[in-house]
Amino acid sequence: MTSVVTPASRADAAAQASRDDGPVIVAHRGASGYRPEHTLAAYELAARMGADYLEPDLVTTKDGVLVARHEPEIGGTTDVADHPEFAGRKTTKVVDGAPVTGWFAEDFTLAELKTLRAKERIPQLRPNNTIYDGRFEVPTLQEVIDLTKRLSRELRRPIGIYPETKHPTYFAEQGLPLEPALVRTLDRNGLNHPGARVYVQSFEVGNLQRLDRQLRVPLVQLIAGSGAPYDFVASGDERTYDDLVTPRGLAAIARYAEGIGPAKDRIIPTDAQGYLAEPTTLVDDAHAAGLTVHPWTFRAENAFLPADFDSSADPAAWGDILAEHEAFLATGIDGLFADHPDIAVEAARSLTTGT
Repeated sequence: MTSVVTPASRADAAAQASRDDGPVIVAHRGASGYRPEHTLAAYELAARMGADYLEPDLVTTKDGVLVARHEPEIGGTTDVADHPEFAGRKTTKVVDGAPVTGWFAEDFTLAELKTLRAKERIPQLRPNNTIYDGRFEVPTLQEVIDLTKRLSRELRRPIGIYPETKHPTYFAEQGLPLEPALVRTLDRNGLNHPGARVYVQSFEVGNLQRLDRQLRVPLVQLIAGSGAPYDFVASGDERTYDDLVTPRGLAAIARYAEGIGPAKDRIIPTDAQGYLAEPTTLVDDAHAAGLTVHPWTFRAENAFLPADFDSSADPAAWGDILAEHEAFLATGIDGLFADHPDIAVEAARSLTTGT
């Protein structure tokens, strides 16, 4: 007998995933505070540090293979500029309404992309990570899934994936939509069912609504700190992210998604001096709508911390990231995205054990 999957059953799966071991710890692009982001080395380290989910941002190659990169433009995260054979590929494209100059994943076949090597995206803040520049390939989504399967067996606990479809309107305009390949990959790997350790996220709305009819895993609506979903902008829809976090907006999200991934300052904003202010009602409002809440992004460097937790005037030095985690976990969030997953795991452990 074939079971019927309903939005309620997917919501139950999302809620159970959040309850299993306390707050869900998502390794943001892997352990990107310690290794160049979106590399198998960063993902493996994150799992070994205790992360529950590995987050690959998905873009596509010219031949339609999903790979893990922060953006379609790959000049900032690979050594493509050092490859004279690809000098002619440098170009300017319009991504979400803004011109971007560089090299783009969709202009390379997978074989060509595999000749490149990853590098640290923010070396001025993470100079230690630069010792790994040039060592790691750009991984495919399939390689990330294979890694989670191996590590789940080795570590004897489930390691999930939390892919994000990057700039879906842009890739659809390129004739290379991301969603069909994502659905095929999840189906092929037996990961398209409510019990799978998978969340799928996007900053756009329309593609999640379409995926709602094809995927049986929890969907998460990402919410930026300002602006609007680009598919709204492109279609002339005047709604913004501010509209999505109202009770009415959250109720609308709950019709196609099981969670939200808001910028962390939508949960606890900062004042004009950069110090934490009073929490908003977003966590309670989202829970009232039946949505889980996984804010982003928690990073240890002073450059990314509220002024409460700065250790010095050096933007690259680490501040009191544990205290920031504790402040946000106290609001009742169901998980979080962290560049330093070992620290997030420790904060979550302290919350659940009371020590």
